[in-house]
Amino acid sequence: MLYRNSRASVKGFPKRFFNAYPQEMPEQYVTAERVNAMMGSAKTAQAKAIQALSPEKLYQAFENDSASWWKFDPRVDWLIDFLKNHRSKKVLIIASQAETALSLEEALRTREGIQATVFHEGMSIIERDKAGAYFAQEEGGAQALICSEIGSEGRNFQFASHLVLFDLPLNPDLLEQRIGRLDRIGQLNDIQIHLPYLSDTAQERLMRWYHEGLNAFELTCPSGHVLFGEFADELIDVLSNDDEDAMVQLLNHTQHRYKELKHAMEQGRDKLLEINSHGGERANALIQRLSDSDNDTHLIGSVIRLWDIIGVDQEDRGENSIILRPSEHMMFPTYPGLHEDGVTVTFDRNTALSRDDIAFISQEHPLVQTGLDLITGSETGTTSVAILKNKALPAGTLFLELIYMADASAPKSTQLYRYLPPTPIRILLDKNGLNMSDKVDYASFDKQLSAVNRHIASKLVNASQPILHPLFAKGEEHAKQALNDLVTDARTKMTLQLTGELERLEALKAVNPNIREDELDYIRNQMVELTDYMDNSQLQLDAIRMVLVSHV
Repeated sequence: MLYRNSRASVKGFPKRFFNAYPQEMPEQYVTAERVNAMMGSAKTAQAKAIQALSPEKLYQAFENDSASWWKFDPRVDWLIDFLKNHRSKKVLIIASQAETALSLEEALRTREGIQATVFHEGMSIIERDKAGAYFAQEEGGAQALICSEIGSEGRNFQFASHLVLFDLPLNPDLLEQRIGRLDRIGQLNDIQIHLPYLSDTAQERLMRWYHEGLNAFELTCPSGHVLFGEFADELIDVLSNDDEDAMVQLLNHTQHRYKELKHAMEQGRDKLLEINSHGGERANALIQRLSDSDNDTHLIGSVIRLWDIIGVDQEDRGENSIILRPSEHMMFPTYPGLHEDGVTVTFDRNTALSRDDIAFISQEHPLVQTGLDLITGSETGTTSVAILKNKALPAGTLFLELIYMADASAPKSTQLYRYLPPTPIRILLDKNGLNMSDKVDYASFDKQLSAVNRHIASKLVNASQPILHPLFAKGEEHAKQALNDLVTDARTKMTLQLTGELERLEALKAVNPNIREDELDYIRNQMVELTDYMDNSQLQLDAIRMVLVSHV
Protein backbone atom coordinates (compact mmCIF):
# COMPACT_ATOMS: atom_id res chain seq x y z
CA MET A 1 0.00 0.00 0.00
CA LEU A 2 1.31 3.44 -0.91
CA TYR A 3 0.38 6.69 0.84
CA ARG A 4 1.59 10.15 -0.01
CA ASN A 5 0.55 13.37 1.64
CA SER A 6 2.15 16.73 0.88
CA ARG A 7 1.80 19.77 3.07
CA ALA A 8 0.15 21.61 0.17
CA SER A 9 -2.67 19.06 0.02
CA VAL A 10 -3.26 18.63 3.75
CA LYS A 11 -4.86 21.64 5.40
CA GLY A 12 -4.84 22.80 9.00
CA PHE A 13 -1.11 23.30 9.61
CA PRO A 14 -0.08 26.45 11.52
CA LYS A 15 1.42 29.45 9.76
CA ARG A 16 5.04 30.49 10.30
CA PHE A 17 6.08 34.13 10.79
CA PHE A 18 9.69 35.27 10.66
CA ASN A 19 10.97 38.16 12.79
CA ALA A 20 14.55 39.44 12.40
CA TYR A 21 16.30 41.72 14.90
CA PRO A 22 19.59 43.34 13.72
CA GLN A 23 22.23 44.00 16.41
CA GLU A 24 25.48 45.94 16.31
CA MET A 25 28.68 43.91 16.05
CA PRO A 26 30.58 44.19 19.38
CA GLU A 27 34.14 45.52 19.26
CA GLN A 28 35.36 42.44 21.14
CA TYR A 29 34.25 40.22 18.24
CA VAL A 30 35.78 42.56 15.66
CA THR A 31 39.11 42.40 17.48
CA ALA A 32 38.98 38.61 17.76
CA GLU A 33 38.30 38.27 14.01
CA ARG A 34 41.14 40.67 13.17
CA VAL A 35 43.59 38.71 15.30
CA ASN A 36 42.41 35.46 13.76
CA ALA A 37 42.96 36.86 10.25
CA MET A 38 46.48 38.04 11.16
CA MET A 39 47.37 34.58 12.40
CA GLY A 40 46.38 33.19 9.01
CA SER A 41 45.20 29.84 10.27
CA ALA A 42 45.05 27.15 7.57
CA LYS A 43 41.34 26.39 7.45
CA THR A 44 39.02 25.46 4.61
CA ALA A 45 36.61 28.04 3.25
CA GLN A 46 33.69 26.19 4.79
CA ALA A 47 35.36 26.03 8.21
CA LYS A 48 36.02 29.78 8.05
CA ALA A 49 32.36 30.40 7.13
CA ILE A 50 31.13 28.32 10.03
CA GLN A 51 33.52 30.18 12.33
CA ALA A 52 32.17 33.51 11.10
CA LEU A 53 28.64 32.40 11.95
CA SER A 54 29.59 31.90 15.64
CA PRO A 55 31.90 34.80 16.63
CA GLU A 56 31.38 34.04 20.33
CA LYS A 57 33.30 30.77 19.94
CA LEU A 58 36.21 32.57 18.25
CA TYR A 59 36.31 35.17 21.05
CA GLN A 60 36.20 32.47 23.71
CA ALA A 61 39.12 30.66 22.06
CA PHE A 62 41.33 33.79 22.01
CA GLU A 63 40.48 34.91 25.51
CA ASN A 64 40.14 31.96 27.87
CA ASP A 65 37.55 29.63 29.30
CA SER A 66 36.60 32.17 31.95
CA ALA A 67 35.83 34.88 29.40
CA SER A 68 32.11 35.65 29.42
CA TRP A 69 31.08 36.67 25.92
CA TRP A 70 27.45 36.81 27.02
CA LYS A 71 28.17 39.89 29.14
CA PHE A 72 28.58 42.11 26.06
CA ASP A 73 26.85 40.23 23.21
CA PRO A 74 23.79 42.34 22.20
CA ARG A 75 21.90 39.19 21.18
CA VAL A 76 21.88 38.13 24.83
CA ASP A 77 20.51 41.54 25.88
CA TRP A 78 17.80 41.20 23.26
CA LEU A 79 16.97 37.65 24.45
CA ILE A 80 16.62 38.75 28.08
CA ASP A 81 14.32 41.64 27.11
CA PHE A 82 12.28 39.32 24.90
CA LEU A 83 11.75 36.77 27.68
CA LYS A 84 10.85 39.50 30.18
CA ASN A 85 8.23 40.84 27.75
CA HIS A 86 6.80 37.35 27.13
CA ARG A 87 6.81 35.87 30.62
CA SER A 88 3.57 33.95 30.04
CA LYS A 89 4.93 32.25 26.91
CA LYS A 90 6.98 29.08 26.56
CA VAL A 91 10.05 29.85 24.42
CA LEU A 92 12.32 27.33 22.71
CA ILE A 93 15.86 28.62 22.07
CA ILE A 94 18.23 26.73 19.76
CA ALA A 95 21.94 27.32 19.32
CA SER A 96 24.45 25.30 17.33
CA GLN A 97 26.74 24.28 20.21
CA ALA A 98 26.13 22.82 23.66
CA GLU A 99 28.66 25.31 25.13
CA THR A 100 26.60 28.20 23.77
CA ALA A 101 23.42 26.76 25.26
CA LEU A 102 25.06 26.37 28.68
CA SER A 103 26.40 29.95 28.56
CA LEU A 104 22.98 31.31 27.66
CA GLU A 105 21.39 29.48 30.59
CA GLU A 106 24.00 30.99 32.90
CA ALA A 107 23.32 34.47 31.49
CA LEU A 108 19.55 34.20 31.96
CA ARG A 109 19.93 32.82 35.48
CA THR A 110 22.60 35.19 36.81
CA ARG A 111 21.47 38.42 35.13
CA GLU A 112 17.67 38.22 35.50
CA GLY A 113 16.79 35.02 37.37
CA ILE A 114 14.81 33.71 34.39
CA GLN A 115 13.80 30.08 34.78
CA ALA A 116 15.44 28.17 31.93
CA THR A 117 16.82 24.70 31.40
CA VAL A 118 19.30 23.27 28.90
CA PHE A 119 19.01 20.33 26.55
CA HIS A 120 22.13 19.07 24.78
CA GLU A 121 23.86 15.93 23.51
CA GLY A 122 26.09 15.64 26.56
CA MET A 123 23.11 14.80 28.76
CA SER A 124 21.73 11.31 29.34
CA ILE A 125 18.30 10.32 28.05
CA ILE A 126 16.84 10.57 31.56
CA GLU A 127 18.37 14.03 32.05
CA ARG A 128 16.90 15.18 28.73
CA ASP A 129 13.49 13.78 29.67
CA LYS A 130 13.58 15.67 32.97
CA ALA A 131 14.60 18.89 31.20
CA GLY A 132 11.80 18.47 28.65
CA ALA A 133 9.27 17.77 31.42
CA TYR A 134 10.42 20.84 33.38
CA PHE A 135 9.94 22.97 30.27
CA ALA A 136 6.53 21.44 29.51
CA GLN A 137 5.22 21.94 33.05
CA GLU A 138 2.56 24.65 32.94
CA GLU A 139 2.83 25.83 36.53
CA GLY A 140 6.27 26.30 38.04
CA GLY A 141 8.04 25.05 34.93
CA ALA A 142 10.83 26.67 32.96
CA GLN A 143 9.91 29.58 30.72
CA ALA A 144 12.67 28.73 28.24
CA LEU A 145 14.39 25.59 27.02
CA ILE A 146 17.82 26.15 25.46
CA CYS A 147 18.79 23.37 23.04
CA SER A 148 21.93 22.59 21.14
CA GLU A 149 21.72 21.51 17.49
CA ILE A 150 22.04 17.77 18.08
CA GLY A 151 20.30 17.80 21.44
CA SER A 152 16.99 18.89 19.91
CA GLU A 153 16.83 16.06 17.35
CA GLY A 154 13.73 13.90 17.61
CA ARG A 155 12.11 16.00 20.33
CA ASN A 156 8.76 17.72 19.95
CA PHE A 157 7.77 20.89 21.80
CA GLN A 158 4.56 21.84 20.00
CA PHE A 159 3.01 23.20 23.19
CA ALA A 160 5.31 26.23 22.60
CA SER A 161 4.84 28.62 19.69
CA HIS A 162 7.88 30.93 20.04
CA LEU A 163 11.20 29.81 18.58
CA VAL A 164 14.39 31.83 19.04
CA LEU A 165 17.25 30.99 16.69
CA PHE A 166 20.31 32.28 18.50
CA ASP A 167 22.38 31.45 15.44
CA LEU A 168 21.86 29.78 12.05
CA PRO A 169 23.06 26.40 10.77
CA LEU A 170 24.80 26.31 7.43
CA ASN A 171 22.57 23.52 6.07
CA PRO A 172 18.90 24.34 5.26
CA ASP A 173 17.82 20.85 6.36
CA LEU A 174 19.10 21.61 9.86
CA LEU A 175 17.15 24.87 9.83
CA GLU A 176 13.97 23.02 8.92
CA GLN A 177 14.70 20.50 11.65
CA ARG A 178 14.95 23.32 14.18
CA ILE A 179 11.63 24.82 13.13
CA GLY A 180 10.14 21.32 13.05
CA ARG A 181 10.45 21.07 16.84
CA LEU A 182 7.39 23.36 16.95
CA ASP A 183 5.87 23.11 13.48
CA ARG A 184 4.16 19.74 13.68
CA ILE A 185 0.84 18.02 14.29
CA GLY A 186 -0.53 19.12 17.65
CA GLN A 187 0.61 22.75 17.28
CA LEU A 188 -2.47 24.88 17.98
CA ASN A 189 -0.97 28.34 17.37
CA ASP A 190 0.89 30.15 14.63
CA ILE A 191 4.66 29.86 15.04
CA GLN A 192 6.71 32.97 15.68
CA ILE A 193 10.34 32.55 14.61
CA HIS A 194 12.77 35.10 16.08
CA LEU A 195 16.33 35.69 14.89
CA PRO A 196 18.65 38.20 16.58
CA TYR A 197 21.64 38.60 14.26
CA LEU A 198 24.77 40.74 14.00
CA SER A 199 24.49 43.29 11.19
CA ASP A 200 26.86 43.29 8.22
CA THR A 201 28.23 39.86 9.09
CA ALA A 202 28.03 36.33 7.74
CA GLN A 203 24.97 35.87 9.96
CA GLU A 204 23.02 38.50 8.04
CA ARG A 205 24.10 37.18 4.65
CA LEU A 206 23.07 33.61 5.53
CA MET A 207 19.77 34.92 6.87
CA ARG A 208 19.12 36.70 3.58
CA TRP A 209 19.90 33.56 1.56
CA TYR A 210 17.45 31.53 3.65
CA HIS A 211 14.73 34.17 3.69
CA GLU A 212 14.99 35.84 0.28
CA GLY A 213 16.38 32.90 -1.67
CA LEU A 214 14.53 29.89 -0.18
CA ASN A 215 11.80 31.45 1.97
CA ALA A 216 12.88 28.71 4.37
CA PHE A 217 11.68 30.43 7.53
CA GLU A 218 8.01 30.86 6.64
CA LEU A 219 7.58 27.84 4.32
CA THR A 220 8.96 24.32 4.30
CA CYS A 221 11.69 23.91 1.70
CA PRO A 222 11.84 20.28 0.49
CA SER A 223 14.41 21.23 -2.14
CA GLY A 224 16.73 22.86 0.39
CA HIS A 225 19.35 20.10 0.36
CA VAL A 226 19.45 20.16 -3.44
CA LEU A 227 19.87 23.93 -3.59
CA PHE A 228 22.55 23.86 -0.90
CA GLY A 229 24.44 21.23 -2.89
CA GLU A 230 24.26 23.38 -6.03
CA PHE A 231 25.11 26.75 -4.44
CA ALA A 232 27.31 25.72 -1.51
CA ASP A 233 30.53 27.11 -3.03
CA GLU A 234 28.95 30.45 -3.96
CA LEU A 235 27.26 30.71 -0.56
CA ILE A 236 30.49 30.04 1.35
CA ASP A 237 32.30 32.67 -0.74
CA VAL A 238 29.58 35.21 0.05
CA LEU A 239 29.70 34.40 3.76
CA SER A 240 33.45 34.86 3.82
CA ASN A 241 33.51 38.09 1.77
CA ASP A 242 31.29 41.14 2.08
CA ASP A 243 30.46 41.48 -1.63
CA GLU A 244 26.95 42.87 -2.16
CA ASP A 245 27.01 42.26 -5.93
CA ALA A 246 27.90 38.60 -5.36
CA MET A 247 25.15 38.40 -2.75
CA VAL A 248 22.51 39.75 -5.13
CA GLN A 249 23.66 37.42 -7.88
CA LEU A 250 23.47 34.42 -5.53
CA LEU A 251 19.95 35.38 -4.43
CA ASN A 252 18.77 35.71 -8.03
CA HIS A 253 20.22 32.35 -9.04
CA THR A 254 18.80 30.65 -5.95
CA GLN A 255 15.32 32.11 -6.45
CA HIS A 256 15.25 31.05 -10.09
CA ARG A 257 16.39 27.49 -9.32
CA TYR A 258 14.02 27.28 -6.35
CA LYS A 259 11.04 28.05 -8.60
CA GLU A 260 12.18 25.43 -11.13
CA LEU A 261 12.46 22.70 -8.52
CA LYS A 262 9.15 23.65 -6.91
CA HIS A 263 7.40 23.48 -10.29
CA ALA A 264 8.97 20.08 -11.00
CA MET A 265 7.77 18.74 -7.67
CA GLU A 266 4.25 20.05 -8.29
CA GLN A 267 4.21 18.37 -11.70
CA GLY A 268 5.25 15.11 -10.06
CA ARG A 269 2.31 15.06 -7.65
CA ASP A 270 -0.16 12.22 -7.97
CA LYS A 271 -3.37 14.02 -7.03
CA LEU A 272 -5.48 10.84 -7.09
CA LEU A 273 -3.04 9.26 -4.67
CA GLU A 274 -3.19 12.28 -2.38
CA ILE A 275 -7.00 12.23 -2.33
CA ASN A 276 -6.94 8.54 -1.42
CA SER A 277 -4.32 9.13 1.25
CA HIS A 278 -6.18 11.58 3.43
CA GLY A 279 -9.68 12.29 2.13
CA GLY A 280 -13.04 10.69 1.57
CA GLU A 281 -15.83 9.27 3.67
CA ARG A 282 -13.71 6.39 4.99
CA ALA A 283 -11.19 8.81 6.48
CA ASN A 284 -13.97 10.86 8.11
CA ALA A 285 -15.54 7.69 9.49
CA LEU A 286 -12.18 6.66 10.95
CA ILE A 287 -11.74 10.09 12.56
CA GLN A 288 -15.20 9.78 14.10
CA ARG A 289 -14.37 6.35 15.50
CA LEU A 290 -11.16 7.71 17.04
CA SER A 291 -13.08 10.62 18.54
CA ASP A 292 -15.70 8.28 20.01
CA SER A 293 -12.92 6.10 21.42
CA ASP A 294 -11.24 9.12 23.05
CA ASN A 295 -14.53 10.04 24.74
CA ASP A 296 -15.16 6.52 26.04
CA THR A 297 -15.08 6.88 29.82
CA HIS A 298 -15.61 3.13 30.17
CA LEU A 299 -12.07 2.56 28.88
CA ILE A 300 -10.62 4.95 31.47
CA GLY A 301 -12.45 3.24 34.33
CA SER A 302 -11.49 -0.22 33.10
CA VAL A 303 -7.78 0.60 32.73
CA ILE A 304 -7.56 2.29 36.13
CA ARG A 305 -9.31 -0.72 37.69
CA LEU A 306 -6.82 -3.00 35.90
CA TRP A 307 -3.91 -1.08 37.45
CA ASP A 308 -5.63 -1.21 40.84
CA ILE A 309 -5.95 -4.99 40.60
CA ILE A 310 -2.28 -5.41 39.63
CA GLY A 311 -1.24 -3.04 42.40
CA VAL A 312 0.32 -0.21 40.40
CA ASP A 313 0.83 3.01 42.35
CA GLN A 314 -1.10 5.89 40.71
CA GLU A 315 -0.45 9.54 41.52
CA ASP A 316 -2.62 12.31 40.11
CA ARG A 317 -0.23 14.80 38.57
CA GLY A 318 -2.85 17.25 37.29
CA GLU A 319 -2.98 18.52 33.70
CA ASN A 320 -5.03 15.40 32.78
CA SER A 321 -2.10 13.12 33.62
CA ILE A 322 -1.22 10.33 36.06
CA ILE A 323 2.19 9.11 37.24
CA LEU A 324 2.40 5.29 37.35
CA ARG A 325 5.01 3.59 39.52
CA PRO A 326 5.59 -0.04 40.51
CA SER A 327 4.72 -0.75 44.14
CA GLU A 328 5.84 -3.34 46.68
CA HIS A 329 2.36 -4.86 46.74
CA MET A 330 1.96 -5.67 43.05
CA MET A 331 0.37 -8.97 42.14
CA PHE A 332 3.32 -9.73 39.85
CA PRO A 333 7.04 -9.17 40.54
CA THR A 334 7.52 -7.21 37.32
CA TYR A 335 5.32 -5.22 34.96
CA PRO A 336 7.01 -5.02 31.52
CA GLY A 337 7.02 -1.45 30.22
CA LEU A 338 6.63 0.14 33.66
CA HIS A 339 10.03 1.57 34.64
CA GLU A 340 11.20 1.80 38.23
CA ASP A 341 11.28 5.60 37.96
CA GLY A 342 7.67 5.57 36.79
CA VAL A 343 5.96 6.88 33.69
CA THR A 344 3.55 9.77 33.15
CA VAL A 345 0.42 8.91 31.15
CA THR A 346 -2.77 10.60 30.02
CA PHE A 347 -6.09 9.56 28.50
CA ASP A 348 -6.41 12.91 26.71
CA ARG A 349 -5.11 12.90 23.14
CA ASN A 350 -4.57 16.67 22.96
CA THR A 351 -2.43 16.60 26.09
CA ALA A 352 -0.32 13.75 24.68
CA LEU A 353 0.11 15.51 21.32
CA SER A 354 1.41 18.65 22.99
CA ARG A 355 3.62 16.88 25.54
CA ASP A 356 6.43 14.66 24.31
CA ASP A 357 7.05 13.34 27.83
CA ILE A 358 3.50 12.05 28.45
CA ALA A 359 2.31 8.73 27.00
CA PHE A 360 -1.18 8.50 25.52
CA ILE A 361 -3.12 5.55 26.91
CA SER A 362 -5.43 3.80 24.50
CA GLN A 363 -6.68 0.23 24.32
CA GLU A 364 -3.64 -0.66 22.19
CA HIS A 365 -0.99 0.89 24.45
CA PRO A 366 1.63 -1.65 25.63
CA LEU A 367 0.93 -0.82 29.30
CA VAL A 368 -2.71 -1.81 28.79
CA GLN A 369 -2.01 -4.86 26.65
CA THR A 370 0.75 -6.06 28.98
CA GLY A 371 -1.50 -5.60 32.00
CA LEU A 372 -4.25 -7.62 30.37
CA ASP A 373 -1.75 -10.32 29.42
CA LEU A 374 -0.51 -10.50 33.01
CA ILE A 375 -4.04 -11.01 34.31
CA THR A 376 -5.30 -13.35 31.61
CA GLY A 377 -2.04 -15.31 31.46
CA SER A 378 -1.93 -16.05 35.19
CA GLU A 379 -3.94 -18.62 37.11
CA THR A 380 -5.44 -15.96 39.35
CA GLY A 381 -9.14 -15.62 38.68
CA THR A 382 -9.41 -18.55 36.28
CA THR A 383 -11.75 -20.50 38.57
CA SER A 384 -14.61 -19.27 40.74
CA VAL A 385 -17.80 -20.35 42.48
CA ALA A 386 -20.93 -18.22 42.62
CA ILE A 387 -24.47 -18.38 44.03
CA LEU A 388 -27.54 -17.70 41.91
CA LYS A 389 -30.52 -16.55 44.01
CA ASN A 390 -33.51 -17.48 41.85
CA LYS A 391 -36.64 -19.01 43.38
CA ALA A 392 -37.90 -20.00 39.94
CA LEU A 393 -35.24 -22.72 39.90
CA PRO A 394 -34.95 -25.62 42.38
CA ALA A 395 -32.46 -25.03 45.16
CA GLY A 396 -29.21 -26.87 44.55
CA THR A 397 -29.47 -26.65 40.75
CA LEU A 398 -25.96 -26.61 39.30
CA PHE A 399 -24.58 -24.81 36.26
CA LEU A 400 -21.06 -25.04 34.86
CA GLU A 401 -19.78 -22.09 32.84
CA LEU A 402 -16.68 -22.70 30.72
CA ILE A 403 -14.70 -20.17 28.70
CA TYR A 404 -12.50 -21.61 25.97
CA MET A 405 -10.07 -19.64 23.81
CA ALA A 406 -10.01 -20.47 20.13
CA ASP A 407 -6.59 -19.58 18.77
CA ALA A 408 -4.60 -20.36 15.65
CA SER A 409 -0.85 -19.82 15.86
CA ALA A 410 0.62 -18.16 12.79
CA PRO A 411 3.34 -15.60 11.91
CA LYS A 412 2.16 -12.00 12.07
CA SER A 413 3.02 -11.55 8.41
CA THR A 414 0.11 -13.81 7.43
CA GLN A 415 -2.37 -11.40 9.06
CA LEU A 416 -4.46 -14.33 10.26
CA TYR A 417 -5.93 -12.10 12.97
CA ARG A 418 -7.92 -10.28 10.27
CA TYR A 419 -10.02 -13.40 9.78
CA LEU A 420 -9.63 -15.49 12.93
CA PRO A 421 -8.44 -13.46 15.93
CA PRO A 422 -8.16 -15.18 19.35
CA THR A 423 -11.84 -15.65 20.18
CA PRO A 424 -13.50 -16.66 23.47
CA ILE A 425 -16.09 -19.43 23.29
CA ARG A 426 -18.58 -19.49 26.18
CA ILE A 427 -20.32 -22.70 27.15
CA LEU A 428 -23.03 -22.71 29.88
CA LEU A 429 -24.08 -26.23 30.87
CA ASP A 430 -26.85 -27.46 33.11
CA LYS A 431 -26.39 -30.69 35.06
CA ASN A 432 -27.56 -32.73 32.02
CA GLY A 433 -24.87 -31.23 29.76
CA LEU A 434 -27.25 -29.03 27.75
CA ASN A 435 -25.56 -25.89 26.40
CA MET A 436 -27.65 -22.86 27.39
CA SER A 437 -25.21 -20.10 26.31
CA ASP A 438 -27.44 -19.04 23.41
CA LYS A 439 -30.44 -18.61 25.71
CA VAL A 440 -28.70 -16.99 28.70
CA ASP A 441 -26.34 -14.15 27.81
CA TYR A 442 -23.27 -13.53 29.92
CA ALA A 443 -24.01 -9.97 31.10
CA SER A 444 -27.51 -10.59 32.48
CA PHE A 445 -26.41 -13.91 34.03
CA ASP A 446 -23.38 -12.34 35.71
CA LYS A 447 -25.46 -9.58 37.32
CA GLN A 448 -27.56 -12.15 39.18
CA LEU A 449 -24.60 -13.91 40.79
CA SER A 450 -23.13 -13.45 44.25
CA ALA A 451 -19.53 -14.22 45.14
CA VAL A 452 -18.59 -17.03 47.53
CA ASN A 453 -15.54 -16.98 49.79
CA ARG A 454 -12.73 -19.43 49.11
CA HIS A 455 -13.46 -21.72 52.09
CA ILE A 456 -17.12 -22.30 51.20
CA ALA A 457 -16.29 -22.53 47.50
CA SER A 458 -13.82 -25.36 48.14
CA LYS A 459 -16.46 -27.36 50.02
CA LEU A 460 -19.07 -26.84 47.30
CA VAL A 461 -16.66 -27.97 44.56
CA ASN A 462 -15.64 -31.10 46.46
CA ALA A 463 -19.27 -32.05 47.05
CA SER A 464 -20.12 -31.56 43.35
CA GLN A 465 -17.25 -33.62 41.86
CA PRO A 466 -19.44 -36.51 40.60
CA ILE A 467 -21.57 -34.07 38.57
CA LEU A 468 -18.74 -31.85 37.35
CA HIS A 469 -16.40 -34.38 35.72
CA PRO A 470 -18.84 -35.62 33.04
CA LEU A 471 -19.77 -32.00 32.25
CA PHE A 472 -16.22 -31.12 31.23
CA ALA A 473 -16.30 -33.72 28.46
CA LYS A 474 -19.68 -32.38 27.30
CA GLY A 475 -18.36 -28.82 27.39
CA GLU A 476 -15.40 -29.70 25.19
CA GLU A 477 -17.75 -31.29 22.62
CA HIS A 478 -19.81 -28.11 22.43
CA ALA A 479 -16.67 -25.97 22.23
CA LYS A 480 -15.24 -28.04 19.36
CA GLN A 481 -18.45 -27.58 17.40
CA ALA A 482 -18.31 -23.82 18.04
CA LEU A 483 -14.66 -23.79 16.92
CA ASN A 484 -15.56 -25.57 13.68
CA ASP A 485 -18.22 -22.93 13.01
CA LEU A 486 -15.71 -20.14 13.69
CA VAL A 487 -13.12 -21.67 11.35
CA THR A 488 -15.70 -22.19 8.60
CA ASP A 489 -16.83 -18.55 8.81
CA ALA A 490 -13.22 -17.30 8.90
CA ARG A 491 -12.22 -19.42 5.92
CA THR A 492 -15.20 -18.14 3.92
CA LYS A 493 -14.37 -14.54 4.78
CA MET A 494 -10.72 -15.00 3.91
CA THR A 495 -11.48 -16.72 0.61
CA LEU A 496 -13.93 -14.01 -0.48
CA GLN A 497 -11.55 -11.15 0.33
CA LEU A 498 -8.36 -12.62 -1.10
CA THR A 499 -10.10 -14.05 -4.17
CA GLY A 500 -11.52 -10.60 -4.88
CA GLU A 501 -8.06 -9.07 -4.46
CA LEU A 502 -6.53 -11.72 -6.72
CA GLU A 503 -9.12 -11.13 -9.44
CA ARG A 504 -8.56 -7.37 -9.20
CA LEU A 505 -4.81 -7.75 -9.66
CA GLU A 506 -5.26 -10.22 -12.51
CA ALA A 507 -7.50 -7.75 -14.33
CA LEU A 508 -5.06 -4.93 -13.63
CA LYS A 509 -2.10 -7.00 -14.82
CA ALA A 510 -3.76 -7.42 -18.19
CA VAL A 511 -3.45 -3.67 -18.82
CA ASN A 512 -0.60 -2.67 -16.48
CA PRO A 513 2.83 -4.30 -16.91
CA ASN A 514 3.92 -2.97 -13.48
CA ILE A 515 1.86 -5.69 -11.77
CA ARG A 516 4.30 -8.55 -11.20
CA GLU A 517 3.43 -12.24 -11.29
CA ASP A 518 5.00 -12.75 -7.86
CA GLU A 519 2.37 -10.39 -6.40
CA LEU A 520 -0.33 -12.77 -7.63
CA ASP A 521 1.61 -15.79 -6.39
CA TYR A 522 1.91 -14.17 -2.98
CA ILE A 523 -1.88 -13.99 -2.62
CA ARG A 524 -2.35 -17.56 -3.86
CA ASN A 525 0.24 -18.85 -1.38
CA GLN A 526 -1.28 -16.76 1.39
CA MET A 527 -4.68 -18.39 0.85
CA VAL A 528 -3.13 -21.86 1.11
CA GLU A 529 -1.13 -20.96 4.24
CA LEU A 530 -4.08 -19.33 5.98
CA THR A 531 -6.26 -22.35 5.31
CA ASP A 532 -3.66 -24.63 6.90
CA TYR A 533 -3.29 -22.38 9.96
CA MET A 534 -7.05 -22.20 10.41
CA ASP A 535 -7.44 -25.97 10.15
CA ASN A 536 -4.87 -26.32 12.96
CA SER A 537 -6.76 -24.03 15.34
CA GLN A 538 -6.64 -25.13 18.97
CA LEU A 539 -8.97 -24.90 21.95
CA GLN A 540 -7.70 -23.92 25.38
CA LEU A 541 -9.82 -23.99 28.53
CA ASP A 542 -9.31 -20.52 29.96
CA ALA A 543 -11.80 -20.11 32.83
CA ILE A 544 -14.26 -22.16 34.89
CA ARG A 545 -17.18 -20.99 37.00
CA MET A 546 -19.50 -23.24 38.97
CA VAL A 547 -22.89 -21.76 39.84
CA LEU A 548 -25.32 -23.14 42.43
CA VAL A 549 -28.93 -22.02 42.90
CA SER A 550 -29.88 -20.95 46.41
CA HIS A 551 -33.07 -19.52 47.90
CA VAL A 552 -31.33 -18.15 51.01
